[in-house]
This record gives sequence, C-alpha cells and structure tokens, in this order.
Amino acid sequence: MREIRNDEVKRILALSDAFGPSGLEDEVSALVRKELEGTLDLTEDRMRNVRGVLNPEAKGPRIMLDAHLDEVGAVVQAVKPNGTMRFLTLGGWTASHLPSSLFHIRNRDGKLVKANVAAKPVHFASAAERNAPLSVDDMVLDCGSTSAEETVNGFGIGIGSFAAPAVTASYDEEKRLFFGKAFDCRIGVAAQIETLKQLKGEDLPCTVTASFAVQEEVGERGVYANYKALQPDLMICFEGCPADDTFQEPYMVQAAMYKGPMLRHFDRSMITSPRFQKFALDYAHAHGIPVQESVRSGGGTNAGMIHTEGVPAIVIGVPVRYIHSHHCWCTADDYLAAVELACGLCRSLNEEALAAF
Repeated sequence: MREIRNDEVKRILALSDAFGPSGLEDEVSALVRKELEGTLDLTEDRMRNVRGVLNPEAKGPRIMLDAHLDEVGAVVQAVKPNGTMRFLTLGGWTASHLPSSLFHIRNRDGKLVKANVAAKPVHFASAAERNAPLSVDDMVLDCGSTSAEETVNGFGIGIGSFAAPAVTASYDEEKRLFFGKAFDCRIGVAAQIETLKQLKGEDLPCTVTASFAVQEEVGERGVYANYKALQPDLMICFEGCPADDTFQEPYMVQAAMYKGPMLRHFDRSMITSPRFQKFALDYAHAHGIPVQESVRSGGGTNAGMIHTEGVPAIVIGVPVRYIHSHHCWCTADDYLAAVELACGLCRSLNEEALAAF
C-alpha cells in the first residue's frame, strides 16, 4: 500500500476540524469546493449540498460517489434566566457521553464560543437524582454567562444557535493514526475527494459524479437533492462507520481498525444489492485490497435513501472508533484502502457490469 501524502493528512485534519453540524455545513462545503478546484466544476445548492460531474463527456453508467458533510452536534432550544442554555441534539448522541464535554457554539457574528455541557453537580443532587439515568433534558450548555441578557447580547447566542464538538485533530505518523472529531463522515469526504483527484483525466468506462450531502445525521435529508440532479445508475457511498474492535467478542468484530474498509451487507436502512456487493468484494480480493464485511442490526447511510429509487448501492466504510462522540480514532491504512477500492471500481464499472446487477 502506498504512503499517505502530507497534503492528504492536512486535508483530513482540516475536514475534521471544520465546524459543520447538521443544518450548518457551510464551512465544510466551502472546504470541499476549495480542495476540488481544478479537478471538476462543482455547484452548491441552497441547502449547501455540493455536486458535480467529473467526466461529463464519458459514456457508460453514471456512478454517484457520495459522502455526507455534516457531523453530530446540537442546537440551542432556549436560554435560561441564569444564562445557561437548554439544547437539543443533532444526530444520535448517547446522553451519558455528553456531560463535561466541550462544544463550540456559532454565535450571530459567526464567531465560535466555547461552552461545556453541564448537569446538576453531585453535591446538589438528591439520592434519586444521583441514581437516575441522565437525559439531555437534565443538561445545559454553559458558556460562562451569568444571565440570559449576557448570553444573548454579550455572547451573541440565542435560540437556534448551532453547536459542534470543540476538538482539534492530530495525526500520529508512526502509528498512521488520526485522532479528532467528525470522522463520521469527514474521513469519507476525504476519501471521495482523493478518489476524484486520482480519477481525473482517466478514460473511464463510466461517468463519475460527485455528491457531498448535508443533513445525513438527522435523516439522510440532503442526498436526495443530489440524486435528483445527478440521476445515477449506481451509487458508492463513503462512510465513517463505527469500529467494533474494542467491545465485541472476537468472532463478532466486523469493522476493526487497520483491517481495511467495511462493506456492509445489511443495516436498518438497506439490504445491500448482493450483485453489486459481490462485484466489489471480488474486485477487492482479486487485487489484494483488504476489506471487511458486516451485517448490522442498526445504523443507516445515504445509500439507504437512494437504493429505494432502484439504484444499486454499496457502502465503503472507513472504521472509526467512537463515532457520535467528541473523540474518535481512524487510520491512514483504512482510508487508503477505501480510496484504492473506489478508484478500482470506477475503472471497472461498465455497461456489462451494470447489466449484470
């Protein structure tokens, strides 16, 4: 496997650091467009979906590469008289992971304001409260304000302000290991960007289109607009998928770090096209690309939305430990294998392959 380049590392770190909770993906959309300048012409709609066609003159089936731009986050629901804020989550958080975590809130002037998630301290909690499971209703965001007036007029935060985890990404070159937030799905976004860059100028048997979609974490809302505009015949969905190698029995581990991308047969949103899945697995095995297979009782992806339109779809998932939390790990090895597999598939998906699906 090739070595990851410095520009790829910088790109992945920048994507991880970018502020982009569901509904406010502007910063991530702009970063994607900047990274792909000169590779293909991209358009951005009013939801902040980004899309384009890599090789518009090409013949053959239309392949939609997709990755979602948004990350799990929060939105301010109300400001309390003491200056703290009630909030709702954007995406699937585990409530017990939230207390003491740090968020950035985007204020009305576009600045990022630090706020921690607070619950009633143990010193003031009754026995019943100490033993009860926490819910988001028991928590607040606290930016250090002492009144509602200060929060709104001093900090510039109010109802509808968006928040995302406040974490700075890093890379361990020796271990080939990334640490940061939002690798669901920014590592997938990075893999799609690199795939497009590598395929540019090649004589491909298919037309490759690019979909960078918003609001996946709140119900796969953005990808459908890209689907309607791009009209694909096939879909390859990049994801940052939940790694399971730290808590599952060995025989149940299906998305371990350093073992290659995960190709998912089943989740709550989709039964993967068995013919397209077999094509991808056969290609990986024939070309020595490490891959893992999974069947998931939960989860869902943008592919789950689009396959119901009769579009065969597969998911190439880069394993990420502790997605939907502040602190995540993923590896350069798995990212590189995902790019290699996606490039190889785009070089192989011709009319004959589509007909077989």
